[in-house]
Amino acid sequence: MAGRTAGHTTAQAAAPPLRASDDDRLAVVHRLQDAVARGLLRPDEGSDRMAAAFAAVHVGDLAPLTADLPPVVAVAPGAPGWRPLGALAWQQVRTSVAAARHGSSATVRLALAAVVALVLLVTVLSLLAHGLFDGGPADFRSPGFDGPDGFDGGPGPR
Repeated sequence: MAGRTAGHTTAQAAAPPLRASDDDRLAVVHRLQDAVARGLLRPDEGSDRMAAAFAAVHVGDLAPLTADLPPVVAVAPGAPGWRPLGALAWQQVRTSVAAARHGSSATVRLALAAVVALVLLVTVLSLLAHGLFDGGPADFRSPGFDGPDGFDGGPGPR
């Protein structure tokens, strides 16, 4: 009986490694893309790891590619799509501020460009809102204006 058990464990130990499927490779690539988007990996490092994931033959080759990454935070099913996006944006802002503290001039320029873009976006949106909700420049009505074309409800041409 002892011989059978020993033979059985050596057969298990000599089993060939499992081959990776396309779904296995894509799951690792999606996790690496998420890590790059969250700022956990530099884009060039993420690209190298993604290339290695697509070239992986066995499942065991995929595990080291994500071993140093934190676990994926699961989002509850049915959660609104803006909440995870807002959390990622907040995490990116925190990462940018932390990098700016270390004196990275490229990060400071990027943060300044983001602030300028945000100010321009708010300005354009406020102008659009003013035009849509306050009558805007197309509102030619004024007290006592009875144009000859009947635009303001006047008699118009005869």
